Amino acid sequence: MITGFVAAIFLLHIVFVVFEANQGNGFVHGVYNIAKVLVLGLGDVFTPDDAKLGVALNYGLAALLYVVVGQLVISAFNRR
Repeated sequence: MITGFVAAIFLLHIVFVVFEANQGNGFVHGVYNIAKVLVLGLGDVFTPDDAKLGVALNYGLAALLYVVVGQLVISAFNRR
């Protein structure tokens, strides 16, 4: 559930950047701040010329890793 929430934050952040959401909006700004903290250094893995593509790739990768690691942890606890 936690990894799903984090992945949803990353996906919201991607959508807000791609569609140029108003950064002055409290919700948009909050999602940005949370995503920035949770990305854990993966925010600059890919550096294409298009900044929107970079955000989509980097935060998409982070979302994928959170979901995969979360599933591995759940599987490990279920085996016990």
